[in-house]
Amino acid sequence: MKVAVVGATGLVGTKMLQVLAERSFPVTELLPVASEKSIGKEVGFKGKNYKVISAADAIAAKPAVALFSAGGGTSLEWAPKFAAAGITVIDNSSAWRMDPAKKLVVPEINADALTKDDKIIANPNCSTIQMVVALNPLHKKYKAKRIVVSTYQSVTGTGVKAVSQLMNERKGTKGDMAYKYQIDLNVIPQIDVFLDNGYTKEEMKMVNETKKIMRDDAIRVTSTTVRIPVVGGHSEAVNIEFEKDFDLAEVRNLLSNSPGVVVVDDPAAQQYPMPKDAHEKDDVFVGRLRRDETQPNTLNMWVVSDNLRKGAATNAVQIAEYLLEKGML
Repeated sequence: MKVAVVGATGLVGTKMLQVLAERSFPVTELLPVASEKSIGKEVGFKGKNYKVISAADAIAAKPAVALFSAGGGTSLEWAPKFAAAGITVIDNSSAWRMDPAKKLVVPEINADALTKDDKIIANPNCSTIQMVVALNPLHKKYKAKRIVVSTYQSVTGTGVKAVSQLMNERKGTKGDMAYKYQIDLNVIPQIDVFLDNGYTKEEMKMVNETKKIMRDDAIRVTSTTVRIPVVGGHSEAVNIEFEKDFDLAEVRNLLSNSPGVVVVDDPAAQQYPMPKDAHEKDDVFVGRLRRDETQPNTLNMWVVSDNLRKGAATNAVQIAEYLLEKGML
């Protein structure tokens, strides 16, 4: 089982290597790929060092699967070349997510849509993944009509440069700026660029990807995405209006028995999910479950997950595990 990791030196690529090792994915040969300036550098995997190679050399080595986390431009250029060589690509960028010919997959929800012919598979946006993992069991039971979500997203979602900016500001030292504004002791209500409708690309990703993953274009979604000075994971305040009424005890039970979901919801003991507790974990944590008292059939919940893991690397590896289990790799 040869496995290529494209973008192996970045934050998510490094996390992919870590998750592949932790989950004992049967890698017989690792092919780390990065930009030209990184070729020849070494990355560690399961106690061994591997030299970074070019994308062309990785294709020539014919891996069974290539996990991509190198940005949209790289994916648009190289994913079709890997696919043409018979290599299954699982891509973490936004390049293929809304392509009608490509599957957008969260394994707990819609892995059943995958076939052996799917050679480019899209990994959803991190903020979308954690929301739909929590939403899916409730949507099945009560049918979601409308979702209002506000996100509180970790600087790790931007990358190493953003983490450095936060830490530099915390120490009072000058350095490269990933953001136009200071992030320490601040929040920035903009993630990605603004579109003509006044929403950002990140906000519209949540709108469009949710409908595609849930296989339901009737769900109405509105989103506000915000960058905050934390590193452990993304948090979301989610308000869901359902067609059917619900019982809160049943909601807790449904979530507690859903794969990949952990309920942390004990207001009396001040227990609720926080990014520092989700850090380096693969689960989606849900709490602050309560009715919206302003209208019927509407639930409020707080959702937290490590954006580099379930929001990116772990979800990609889980897709590969599903393909392997079903004999598609």
